[in-house]
Amino acid sequence: MSDKPRETLGSRLGFIFLSAGCAIGLGNVWRFPFITGQYGGAVFVLIYMFFLLFLALPILVMEFAVGRASHQSVSKSFSVLYPKGGVWSLWGYVAWAACVLLMMYYTVVAGWMLAYTCYSFAGSLEGLNPEQVGGMFAGLVADPERTALWLYAAVSIGFIVCCAGLRNGVERVTKVMMCGLLVIMIVLAARSVTLEGSEAGLSFYLKPNIANLTAKGFWTSVYAALGQAFFTLGLGIGSMAVFGSYISKERSLMGESLIITCLDTFVALTAGLIIFPACFAYGINPGAGPGLIFVTLPNMFNSMPNGRIWSTLFFLFMSFAALSTVIAVFENVIACFMDRFKWGRVPSSIVTCIGIFILSLPCAFGFNIWSGFQPLGEGSNVLDLEDFILSNNILPVGTTIYLLFCVTRYGWGWDNFIKEVDTGKGLKFPKFLRGYLTYVVPVIMIVILIAGYWEKFF
Repeated sequence: MSDKPRETLGSRLGFIFLSAGCAIGLGNVWRFPFITGQYGGAVFVLIYMFFLLFLALPILVMEFAVGRASHQSVSKSFSVLYPKGGVWSLWGYVAWAACVLLMMYYTVVAGWMLAYTCYSFAGSLEGLNPEQVGGMFAGLVADPERTALWLYAAVSIGFIVCCAGLRNGVERVTKVMMCGLLVIMIVLAARSVTLEGSEAGLSFYLKPNIANLTAKGFWTSVYAALGQAFFTLGLGIGSMAVFGSYISKERSLMGESLIITCLDTFVALTAGLIIFPACFAYGINPGAGPGLIFVTLPNMFNSMPNGRIWSTLFFLFMSFAALSTVIAVFENVIACFMDRFKWGRVPSSIVTCIGIFILSLPCAFGFNIWSGFQPLGEGSNVLDLEDFILSNNILPVGTTIYLLFCVTRYGWGWDNFIKEVDTGKGLKFPKFLRGYLTYVVPVIMIVILIAGYWEKFF
């Protein structure tokens, strides 16, 4: 048992970078640029920004408010603020399990990023033809031992950083990672947009394209923007709320949340400036998903002068994006153990590390020895199932629960929420949004939930 007082972050910058690191993930890098080009370029970005500001941002503020007011992780925050319990306190356990579920496949992908960073640095991808580059990735995921080894590396990094403490480990390492990520992104973007022939990629990415916006149906494009804005911050499972529990009341939460949202958006937009100009400059189709990152781009780097350097920087940036999320969500899981059972940080970290490694093995093996298990139809795997459970079910439900908890009298309530959010210096929450948040956003959440099923199965 541990009777130590709750840890706190050492600085405002630490809170911003930790929260932004949790939000900034691989979806910013390989999903956002692709759907932006696919659905209308700059027009799509404007629609996305609208939803980000009027849907995702208010709910991000709510997560921070619940965390800061309760001084607890998601496992106990609802019951502290609303002792009557009910569905609110029950959701604390579901959200805790959801964070574990996220790590069950995210650590596998983070392991792939670490592997390719090492491959690039060692020059293992140099001189390979497109078929051989594709074979490298296929060989990695088809080998259960190698996949498990890189998974273990990703989990170990999360364990070591979190075990070192909130300030000395999590905050300090995340600051370095985020600074490194931003610097590497700017360098890569500057290189990409100055390549000969990059203009076509910039045009595809950023030029307003009404034809693309309406090609698959206007509302399909709107839903794509809505979904990206909603999922980009990973709201609903308390992964952000825990950092609110670590900060003081010196600053109001609206301004801090806006900064974090801007950082997340900057990374997403800059990723497009890295990928599209370079792909068009070398005549490469900017496909989405793992194929783009692990097959298409390594081929492109092989065609570039000093490609080994650029490839290493790119996968280092990708590793930072992945590991910042791994560390942040690890911290949330560990904090739940410490808050719920009063364990110390070290035993909580050990249990989390061992548990997540074991629970992640089905995802790692889903590409090789368990590849015959196709839960969502032909071509699907364990990762697809886990992502579907989280992204299409738990996230929209969890977001709705945070929303209703903060705006209705059946939960914490609007007045308590506003009092917490507006405490401290800085931007205040726009109170005129109360009706919109109470009656409109819950309907949007239901639409997202239903549309996710429709898109997946019909």
